Amino acid sequence: MSTKPGKEYVMQLGKRYKKAGKNEKKIILSEFIKTTNYHRKSAIRILSGKYKYTTKTIKRPRKRRYDILDAIVLSKVCELLDWINSKRIQPAIGISIDSLVKAHELVCSDAQREKLIGISPATIDRLLKTHKKRPVGKGRSYTKPGSLLKHQIQIRTFADWNENQVGFTEIDLVGHEGGNASGDFGFTLDFIDVKSSWAEQVAVRNKAQVHVFEGIKRIRFRLPFPLLGIDSDGGSEFINHQLLRYCIEEKITFTRGRSGKKNDQSHIEQKNDSIVRRWVGYGRYDTEEQIAVLNELYEVLRLYLNFFVPVMKLKEKVRIGSKVIKKYDKPKTPYQRILDAEDISDTIKEELRKQYKTLNLVLLKRQIDGILKRLKPTPVR
Repeated sequence: MSTKPGKEYVMQLGKRYKKAGKNEKKIILSEFIKTTNYHRKSAIRILSGKYKYTTKTIKRPRKRRYDILDAIVLSKVCELLDWINSKRIQPAIGISIDSLVKAHELVCSDAQREKLIGISPATIDRLLKTHKKRPVGKGRSYTKPGSLLKHQIQIRTFADWNENQVGFTEIDLVGHEGGNASGDFGFTLDFIDVKSSWAEQVAVRNKAQVHVFEGIKRIRFRLPFPLLGIDSDGGSEFINHQLLRYCIEEKITFTRGRSGKKNDQSHIEQKNDSIVRRWVGYGRYDTEEQIAVLNELYEVLRLYLNFFVPVMKLKEKVRIGSKVIKKYDKPKTPYQRILDAEDISDTIKEELRKQYKTLNLVLLKRQIDGILKRLKPTPVR
């Protein structure tokens, strides 16, 4: 049976090994291998002094802090928040658990709640990696250039475009053709406030300027803050005399993006996917009943998204060679961003606080799920 030799014995034997001749070295080495059961090469390194003794810390697996019960609670929270990014979920864990417990849809102790509030986004992903869901599909563009008035719509009208002030918005249309672009089909008019990320949507029968214009006025009426600016693409549904005249009369800054430059409306393009496509999908909606259900959905969805779902805004983008490093701010809901905005009056903020107290996150999610069950796309042949 082999035993590990003492350090002093190995040092003394090593001195003899270094002074010995070739034949004596063979004898010493063979005896050392028989005694210790070391591999021959390892024994040579040890006796010749080339082996370095190191003391390593024994690494034992860290005790798991989160278990399957925590994963079950988190899956309920993620389902309530529609499986958004874990970095956006983390700040909303507390209020989501409280809403689910209040609605008797979840049992969670105070200790477990406090533990989950401190969980990191990376740990959320590890716990729930088998639960991720994301709709897939492709959109298509229906933008037809409205070149007649482009020279009249300047980069500046009544005021400079100011992304650091609440009220300057980007707008766009999202088509619901379901893969068949023939005939009339519905569109969603998508609105996003650049600073606060407050989002609004309205479904319209088609992209005729009369329906789009009515949708813009409807959204303006619903906005909790004054509309100061509109930025659109170059489509004829926006670039027309009716909307231009309306913006001039109402002192609204009206700007447009360049043709083929989607990054000019990067904020709204992102919301086209994360809101409209994520919730409504890629089906065809071309009847009055379907448009009515879409608008019923958007009336509830605006409260759910703007008051309860945190969003992150890009603070900085740095390119190092071929790598782009993006830095985002702390996730906040659009409602919280408006409360933090210095350019919004205390009256508007107080009205929003009162409205927030009347809302129930779980009830809103139930209403949304119920409406989505009634929203049936038209079969496409």
